[in-house]
Amino acid sequence: MSLYRNLYCFFSLLILCSCELRQSVDGNLTATSAATASRVVTLAPHLAELVFAVGAGDMLVGVSAYTDYPAQALSLPIVGDAFMVDQERLVLLQPDLLLGWASGTPAHVVDQLRAVGFRVETVRTRSLDDVARALEKIGALTGHAASASDAAETYRRALSNLADKHATAPSIRVFYQISQQPIYTINGNHYVSELIEICGGSNIFADLGELAPLVSEEAVLERDPEILLAASDVLQDPFANWQRWPELAANRYQNHLLLPAAEIARATPRLVKAGEVLCRALERARLNRQLAPERS
Repeated sequence: MSLYRNLYCFFSLLILCSCELRQSVDGNLTATSAATASRVVTLAPHLAELVFAVGAGDMLVGVSAYTDYPAQALSLPIVGDAFMVDQERLVLLQPDLLLGWASGTPAHVVDQLRAVGFRVETVRTRSLDDVARALEKIGALTGHAASASDAAETYRRALSNLADKHATAPSIRVFYQISQQPIYTINGNHYVSELIEICGGSNIFADLGELAPLVSEEAVLERDPEILLAASDVLQDPFANWQRWPELAANRYQNHLLLPAAEIARATPRLVKAGEVLCRALERARLNRQLAPERS
């Protein structure tokens, strides 16, 4: 089971941009859709976490595969995964609200569920501030607006404090690797790139157009990152391939660092913890850069 959970975390950043839902179903909650739910099913692991974060965990009656946080969610019935939902199980659970992931739940799945009479609301979690808005939306949908507002404010304040703490940190060039073969990374619009900026780093591929672009070895070498980052639960050494180029700045500085996969891969308030780990990693990377011997 842990292998499949690790694979989910590893590929979730890619899933984030593999599916597109219509923007018309992805906006903020409006008065016309404000009926309060009492039995909720989530169609992505991080959405279950957000439901618990606003204090509505007791309303959750079903979750998607790989939902493992918080611990209370482990005992809930599983209704499917990112691409298939068991409608018969849904009928038995009798939910009055399904929460879908606006960039991960395929549009045809949402359409099918709505066509048979389920109420589906999609939640966008692409940027850091999307997480706060998602908390507020879920709070409104579940009748927990006040606690959701508190959770969103706590999250925003923590990110702001982190940014203030590192506002004067010297810049350092960062390469965040989602996968090694092929090489996928993130552009400047991704929440991980926002965290890198908060910590004083510069994402070397921030200028690319796609959210999770495919890049070449040559492109990475040309942009010469000073630190290589990857998630901690990849199935092999994520940096082994780069050891072939000792003159790569990250190799000269010995800056190869792993981030906590569960926190960095899921757009929830735990991104604050991931950001703290990331900022400490960049602090160590700057120190390694400072202490590295000059090129001969």
